[in-house]
Amino acid sequence: MNVVIIDYGMSNLSSISRALEICGASVKISSNPNDVKTAEKIVLPGVGSFFDGMKNLHTLGLVESLREEVLINKTPLLGICLGMQLLALNGTEGGDCYGLGFIKGQVVKMEPKGEKERIPHIGWNDINILRPNILFKDIKNNSDFYFVHSYHFVPENIKNTIATVDYCGKTVAAINNDNIYGVQFHPEKSMPLGFKILENFLKFSGKEIVKNSYNTNAFMET
Repeated sequence: MNVVIIDYGMSNLSSISRALEICGASVKISSNPNDVKTAEKIVLPGVGSFFDGMKNLHTLGLVESLREEVLINKTPLLGICLGMQLLALNGTEGGDCYGLGFIKGQVVKMEPKGEKERIPHIGWNDINILRPNILFKDIKNNSDFYFVHSYHFVPENIKNTIATVDYCGKTVAAINNDNIYGVQFHPEKSMPLGFKILENFLKFSGKEIVKNSYNTNAFMET
């Protein structure tokens, strides 16, 4: 499996690269738009501000190549942390900015709901899986994953949300739209379940898309 990890200067890529290789992928780290066109799977990681992330993607000429391969050619993509947030229509971290626009929604700053909640959200939290999805195959509901973030993805359509985390309300932990996936947590730091997430993504072929009803009550604010 040929996987291209997008290098746009916003992440330490060695850990996600090693994790994917352990999961059986042939990995190439690249900032070259031409390499995106040869990928069987694309991984977009990232740590930092939404504004800087999009600025770097534009500077490197990666935005158009990503849109062509993901939206037109339907190459599966996994966004991780900031990489998931950049899938949105727009974000506010670092200044208002347009995103890739792969999944309709906005990225905004998290707001604590209680005295015990601190921003940034750092640490292990269990997730609420809202519906069957290939990304969570053989992963039990309420499994723990490692988070580090201060902003969160607010989708226009809750049906794009496949998992939430109970922090600052029901915060999006994972999203999906056809061949496009995103996780707010860090699978490469969430062994062994995080590695299982990566394995499931590598096995995704496009035929596994399941259009089931959602548990909308699980997504409502508490």
